Amino acid sequence: MENKKKVWFITGASKGFGLSLVKQLLDAGQFVAATSRNKQELIEAVDIYGNNFLPLQVDLVNESSVSLALQHIYEVFGRIDVVINNAGYGIGGAIEELTDKETREAFDVNVFATLNVIRYVMPYLRGQRSGHIINISSIAGIAPGIGWAVYAAAKHAVVGLSEVLAADVRSLGIKVTVVAPGAFRTNFLKPDSLAITAHPIEDYEDVRTTHKRYLKMDGEQAGDPEKAAASIIEIAFEANPPLHLLLGGDAYNRALNKINDLDKEMRLWAELTCSTDFETVAC
Repeated sequence: MENKKKVWFITGASKGFGLSLVKQLLDAGQFVAATSRNKQELIEAVDIYGNNFLPLQVDLVNESSVSLALQHIYEVFGRIDVVINNAGYGIGGAIEELTDKETREAFDVNVFATLNVIRYVMPYLRGQRSGHIINISSIAGIAPGIGWAVYAAAKHAVVGLSEVLAADVRSLGIKVTVVAPGAFRTNFLKPDSLAITAHPIEDYEDVRTTHKRYLKMDGEQAGDPEKAAASIIEIAFEANPPLHLLLGGDAYNRALNKINDLDKEMRLWAELTCSTDFETVAC
């Protein structure tokens, strides 16, 4: 890695995957620009300060803030090689238990912030005819679970936009990967990263049971965030990185179960599906 120095831009870097990524990259001598809502908090969390590290306080939902940050990174480092859209947070509750405001805020951070970064970094990557955009989604965006509809919808959007983005920018020499982690031992289940509805409805017993089970997992998740960060870094140095990267055995198994369920359901209803053409064909 030391012979292949890159300039990395990482959002949501003061904790979790983002912080692990920043520390590992700086230890390896890479150039890192990283964002947080609180610049001082980021500096204290990283605890490594030098010419290779550019901490930034950025409001990712604000287009001007994102644009100015990327312009500053380009002025300091002269290029941007890898963009990791890591910022996000979880939100739990049945759809009617969450307000319109809560739902829109979840999409702002998980989806529209990602779109803002992509929109404003693309001119730099197009100019270079190179780069790698890595969007952090979740296994919930592929195989959602009960009680997390809004979170799953936001993360599913990240999967979808990444798949089409990859096709759109392939001819420009730009690569795209969407990462779907399972349960990792980060602070994701803590209050500053996860919001649970403040207005539970008694009828949703299964939702409450699911939330209680997830919250009990805090600190006992099977996934190692340091290994996850190392895996994300590894694919950025691959000539042909994956479009989809699952992280964690639980994510792998959930994805396979989802594929199997889809296959069974589609085959079960194939006759009705194909009967809607003007000329019925065998499926």
